[in-house]
Amino acid sequence: MTRKIRKVGVIGAGVMGAAIAAHLANVGLSVVLLDIAPGELTEDEAKRGLTLSSKAVRNRIVNRGLQAALRAKPASFYTEEDAAKIETGNLEDDLGRLAACDWVIEAIVENLDAKKALFAKLEPVVRPDAVISSNTSGISIASMAAERGEDFRRRFLGTHFFNPPRYMKLLEIIPGPDTDPEIVSFMRRFGERVLGKGVVLAKDTPNFIANRIGTYGLMVTLDEMNKFGLGVDEVDALTGPVMGRPKSATFRTLDLVGLDTFVHVANNVRASVADPAEKETFAIPPYLERMVANRWLGEKTGQGFFKRVKGPDGKREILALDLETFEYRPRRRVQSPALEAAKNQPTAALRLKTLVSGKDPASQFVWNVLKRVLLYTAERQGEIADDIVSVDNAMKWGFNWELGPYETWDAIGLVPSVERMRAEGDRIPAFVEELLSTGCTSFYRREPGQAPTFYIGKGEYRAVEEPAEVISLARLKERGRLVRGNAAASLVDLGDGVLCLEFHSPKQALGPDVVQMIQVAADEVSANWEALVIGNQAPNFCVGANLMLMLMEAQDENWDEINLAVHQLQQALLRLKYLDKPVVAAPFGYALGGGAEVCFPADRIQAAGETYIGLVEVGVGLIPGGGGNKEMLIRAIEGAEGAVDTRLDNFVRRAFENIALAKVATSAREAQKLGYLRKTDGITVNPDHLLHDAKQAALGLARAGYTPPAPRPIPVIGEDGAAVLKIGVFGMKKAGYISDHDEKIAQHLIRVLTGGSVRRGTLVSEQYLLDLEREAFLSLIGEPKTQQRMQHMLQTGKPLRN
Repeated sequence: MTRKIRKVGVIGAGVMGAAIAAHLANVGLSVVLLDIAPGELTEDEAKRGLTLSSKAVRNRIVNRGLQAALRAKPASFYTEEDAAKIETGNLEDDLGRLAACDWVIEAIVENLDAKKALFAKLEPVVRPDAVISSNTSGISIASMAAERGEDFRRRFLGTHFFNPPRYMKLLEIIPGPDTDPEIVSFMRRFGERVLGKGVVLAKDTPNFIANRIGTYGLMVTLDEMNKFGLGVDEVDALTGPVMGRPKSATFRTLDLVGLDTFVHVANNVRASVADPAEKETFAIPPYLERMVANRWLGEKTGQGFFKRVKGPDGKREILALDLETFEYRPRRRVQSPALEAAKNQPTAALRLKTLVSGKDPASQFVWNVLKRVLLYTAERQGEIADDIVSVDNAMKWGFNWELGPYETWDAIGLVPSVERMRAEGDRIPAFVEELLSTGCTSFYRREPGQAPTFYIGKGEYRAVEEPAEVISLARLKERGRLVRGNAAASLVDLGDGVLCLEFHSPKQALGPDVVQMIQVAADEVSANWEALVIGNQAPNFCVGANLMLMLMEAQDENWDEINLAVHQLQQALLRLKYLDKPVVAAPFGYALGGGAEVCFPADRIQAAGETYIGLVEVGVGLIPGGGGNKEMLIRAIEGAEGAVDTRLDNFVRRAFENIALAKVATSAREAQKLGYLRKTDGITVNPDHLLHDAKQAALGLARAGYTPPAPRPIPVIGEDGAAVLKIGVFGMKKAGYISDHDEKIAQHLIRVLTGGSVRRGTLVSEQYLLDLEREAFLSLIGEPKTQQRMQHMLQTGKPLRN
């Protein structure tokens, strides 16, 4: 039987349960979300004459959970409309609805007895082929199902999502002793392909992999902080990006997680492990207990290790908690030559190696924390996971470390670091001693063009298994698949006749080298290839034009050079639009300004679910210059065709608002709503599969007998339509919502989107609109206010209103 999951039951509408339900809805699944029925009326319910039997009352808890997910920041849903895929109910009236579900997830309170009681109720209700799982963060899977029947236990496992489920990549799957291996394999594949997760298989041990190591790392950081007399702000400066960890580092992370949650997780490990020394490590420090008692729990209560306040000048300031006085004080800077030297290194591996090699106290603090985590991980390796790759991936995907523990050990040098540990009196775990005794000097080995291999014991290594959907551009180039390239972009052979245009300029920004390679790609694909994919594997797809270069040219009044650069970009993108071979763009992360404009000419966009796309040029005092206005106008016309309200003005107004307000879609689904993506464009939830899916889309177009689109004249609403838009802008200006310069930008944008000085219904060419667009761009970039905004954006990364 081919197993499929179309409908999922989620029990528990708390923070995690509701957020899990939201992400399941995001990916297109139907969801039944249940929680308990309340035992008493609220004051408001009593005033309204409701009773405990009223449906609104009985579903109050679950509906509040769903509403909280709808209000969550960052958003739990791709779009608010996705919430319609969730049906709500309560466990007394609606338990039978779970019989229609292919998968039922328990996400109630972290209490073993409560979970066991729930599963006893579920066993006679769920379908005999349904998968049942727990979202527990650390309770034993075997213990939860011990009293259930064999068939139940065969279909039962742990599926531990990390918070927030939409954004966190890690999904730990924890089989029980009786779980059917076929179900484990299916859920792993389902988690990767449908839910978009990075899946690791964990053993059924306290807190599994990521929370076990991550919590230990936090506890030893607290311990070493006390030894070195450091403050929470100083520790965060040393344990953040310079160590390859998130900006939230240690104490900011605890504030985000919630101190009560962290204490619960640490206590769970302490109660579950047998080793006295390990138990002691997980003991909660008195100051942490005091903070929990004070309800200083972090972000959710407004203060924790840090607190936001307004300074005397009205500006927001972040204060740090002094753990000796228990008062908040201004944050302090760390004075450390090792820290400053590490910051200048180009990679996480080099930063970390530089930091722990220093001689100052800050360097020694980091070394002490790091070595304790590495030794603990290796000591517990066989207990928590079958291989080191699972451990490394769990920490990278669940705690956002750039390097997993074993990758970290390789980065700082396994042999010299072990020698240093021995010299300091540390006991080296048997797993590491065995590796070194066989003459091996690293946990991983890497050969150019090949998947890395990892140490499995007895001097042997095994290749890292990767799904067939994972394509590595770096590895393809190592195999000699680089076709052409320059300093900013490359053409890489993806196989099967598909070429990839990869941007690798700083922040993947558009500049002359990228524009040149777009034209080269068009020539190359037209002559020798089946299709073109535009994509890369950097942190973001493309942040737009090279702002620094444009500003320098404007300040030097090189108007001809700017005109030529904009014209060349327009023509390069127009060439892609009418190329005789299919083009598929694969955006992800930020695809802003010029990044969006690169996508618009493609025959199809295959976007990552987490794609933040928009035309944001007004933030620097400009309007799009690479064809973005023209393409949004074309999309507006497409929206009007066949619509109930066929008045084109309303659709043009929406395009105008998107650009004038610099609206950025916060998901690919929202991008379809805003018109940046078409309904026919594809969405890939797992970003690791994006290039593969884009390649398949390109091949599908090619093999279906691709015919390029023919240029079509574009109807515009002319000066009549422009007048209506101008009235709206005038009202905004009079009300004080926009500045004089904002009004000037809007006037230029209106002229482009309405076709300039022509009558309503006039048919114009794309080139005509591109010329209007370029003219407006050049006019605005010459404005001192625009150049001021550009300078401000370069210095602060934030738009300036003036």
